[in-house]
Amino acid sequence: MTNPLSKHFRQPAIHMELPSGGRWWRPGSLELPLTKQVPICPMTARDEIILRTPDALMNGSSIVDVFQSCCSAVKDGWAVPNVDVDALLIGIRIASYGNILDISSKCPHCQNENTHGIDLGSRLQQLKCPDFDKTLSQENLVFRFRPMPYFAITKEKTVSFYQEKMFMAISNTELDETTRTNLIRQHAKDMLAASIEALTHQTEFIQLDTGEKVNEFDFIKEFYENTDSEVIKKTQRHLTDLLDEVKPPEIMVMCESCQKNYELPIEFDYSNFFG
Repeated sequence: MTNPLSKHFRQPAIHMELPSGGRWWRPGSLELPLTKQVPICPMTARDEIILRTPDALMNGSSIVDVFQSCCSAVKDGWAVPNVDVDALLIGIRIASYGNILDISSKCPHCQNENTHGIDLGSRLQQLKCPDFDKTLSQENLVFRFRPMPYFAITKEKTVSFYQEKMFMAISNTELDETTRTNLIRQHAKDMLAASIEALTHQTEFIQLDTGEKVNEFDFIKEFYENTDSEVIKKTQRHLTDLLDEVKPPEIMVMCESCQKNYELPIEFDYSNFFG
């Protein structure tokens, strides 16, 4: 029996193009319409509740649930490429609360606390996808990269969180020198492993001088674990350069107190982004 109230269910509030254009999604994880624009619905009460659950935010499951709840085209939220994460979350917030997001900042000139209304619609239009077709050649190898999937982003952030806790433990002055030295070594080892894991997720393939393309995750990871450190540094610089080419500009705002202008860096903290 059809629910007579179904016509009053939430409807898409906006339709938007993904910066990736649907590329780099795993097969079956995205149903992209012919228009290339995905529908975005406002959040439900359940969505708002799960976004306030600290553990779910930490492991990423709450964001994945909201992706799949508010965007019917997303079938697997864990597969969202990192170039689409900000766009989807901004779109969901616009659909739920409107275009304006209030951001607080301290004036660097007079230290006055200001609140500025940021137009998320304009910010959404500024999000672009890096040109991952730009390859890097070194050591007779050709590297091509790709965005990191959301499950890998979440894993990296979780590792960083626990690494921060370990760093705080290392800073404990009550530790004896031997224990501190062992912790520092373990900290460095874990950080290197996390860095290589992230780099492997962002490598689409490595092409040999014979033309053979190696795209198996384990083979690429093993290569990064055993290659020269300069190769790692160059690949990381290349990725940083790709991201910097499309990084949205900082917003210029005016202090309400001293009337001086200053740049406002925009970094969305999704633990409070949805209020």
